[in-house]
Amino acid sequence: MLHPQARRAVDAAAGEQKVFDEGFDIEASRLAARAEAAAQPRVPVAEVRDVDAGGVPCRLYRPDGAAPGVVVHLHGGGFVFHDVDVHDNLARSLAVRSGRAVLSVDYRRPPEHRFPAAPDDVDTVLAWLADQAEHEGLAGPVGLHGDSAGGNLALVAALRNPGRVQALALVYPFLDPTAGFDSYRTAADGFDPREAAWYWQQYAASPDDLRHPDLAPLLSERLHTLPPTLVTTAEHDPLRDEGELLAVRLAEAGVTVTATRYLGQVHGFYRHPDQFDAATPMLTAVAGFLADHLG
Repeated sequence: MLHPQARRAVDAAAGEQKVFDEGFDIEASRLAARAEAAAQPRVPVAEVRDVDAGGVPCRLYRPDGAAPGVVVHLHGGGFVFHDVDVHDNLARSLAVRSGRAVLSVDYRRPPEHRFPAAPDDVDTVLAWLADQAEHEGLAGPVGLHGDSAGGNLALVAALRNPGRVQALALVYPFLDPTAGFDSYRTAADGFDPREAAWYWQQYAASPDDLRHPDLAPLLSERLHTLPPTLVTTAEHDPLRDEGELLAVRLAEAGVTVTATRYLGQVHGFYRHPDQFDAATPMLTAVAGFLADHLG
């Protein structure tokens, strides 16, 4: 059953133009999301500054008394939308609640830059951290965090860089280009499965990419290499089943994994604590998991 707050969000979005509709304006949608984020009060953080991480623009957030290490944050938005500005408050909150520096990555997005541009950018950032962490005051363990498409990129980054990351936190990760799970038919409240298909079409540079484990990480044969991992899902989200299958596969592979389903919730609730009571407890759980496993 949908939480009343989730029902209100679904009803409010019902009349909006969909990404797969003819004439949908990608750039206008990006600008609208940035304007909405800019209107929100800022969560105070001791230090916020933009950095060039090996040619990839990022934003660094450092709370007072930050513990050693850094959490690399990869924003959601179907690979196509959002950026460090849209996710500014989430990154601020994550830094404060985890007690760690957070590095938010402004990876390249499709359709201007298709796969593998985004995962390549994350690799570049991790290489830059390995080389510059001490100079930047970020020496110590590394965590990866991402929501939706960012969860895909965080998982792929951990798989492409085995041993580099000490903790992985995935929020309703976007993993399966085939949309082959029952939740696409039974739990797609406010997130039309045609939207998911459209996002994959923008991201993939060719049909073969849709079967590449760096795009579809459920196909990876390296899941056993992952660090302790948190997978969170929402009950009324077409992505629910693929995230929960990932958790099962990780457990079967011997990975330390925690999986949590948020009842009554829909895709995207995590980033909106002003609309969803469950968002802040979820952020607290994510931040706590990262802090626990980063030492």
